[in-house]
Amino acid sequence: MPKFITMQEAVRLIPSGATVMFGGFMGCGSPHRFIDALSKTGVRDLTMICNDGGRLGGPLGEELYGTAKLIRNHQVQYLIASHVGMNPEVGQQSMVDGTMKVTLLPMGSFVEMIRAGGAGLGGVMTPTGVGTVVEDNPFCLGKRWIKGKPYLLMEPLHADIAVVTGTKVDRAGNIWYKGTTSNFNIAMATAADTVIVEAEEVVDEGMIPPEDVRTPGMLVNYVVEGGKY
Repeated sequence: MPKFITMQEAVRLIPSGATVMFGGFMGCGSPHRFIDALSKTGVRDLTMICNDGGRLGGPLGEELYGTAKLIRNHQVQYLIASHVGMNPEVGQQSMVDGTMKVTLLPMGSFVEMIRAGGAGLGGVMTPTGVGTVVEDNPFCLGKRWIKGKPYLLMEPLHADIAVVTGTKVDRAGNIWYKGTTSNFNIAMATAADTVIVEAEEVVDEGMIPPEDVRTPGMLVNYVVEGGKY
């Protein structure tokens, strides 16, 4: 059974220098309350595995949306992502200031590498990126040929901590995600030593039909109530 903790207790689980996965796609399905609380701490030097670097400007008029708060505060020293074009501060810090390292991965490869990390596999074989700069990516372990076709062997991705968001989370930690908020959350919940879920709504056991459970509670270590965004 997961432990239900406060937001402040949850952010204290993230030490400086940790490797952290954050679910979400340009803020959709991101643990917004958790990110906001973490941005107000002194935690530094994070390796962040996330689809993106958040956005400058949110749907409710926010100045910073999603993981952009952590980028703005220079709390991230290494970003492993797939799409960072909505936050120009990523380019400023990585290509101009030299204060943050960034590795970009094709989005399909990115999520499959996370799934491989969760499943304990040795890598992902994909034709994506063959003959491109992806071959020089630090996570590319080389080229392999299968039945005359070239593939790239991509290293699995694993984190110390994954922070995901659930629309409904029951007392046993089972998670239901509404629509596309599931995105990377499902895979990331399998690929970390510790999993924290920010719940929009906590419900009693049995309130989520078994067929609607997308992440089983056995994968969840901590639950924090974030409320609806």
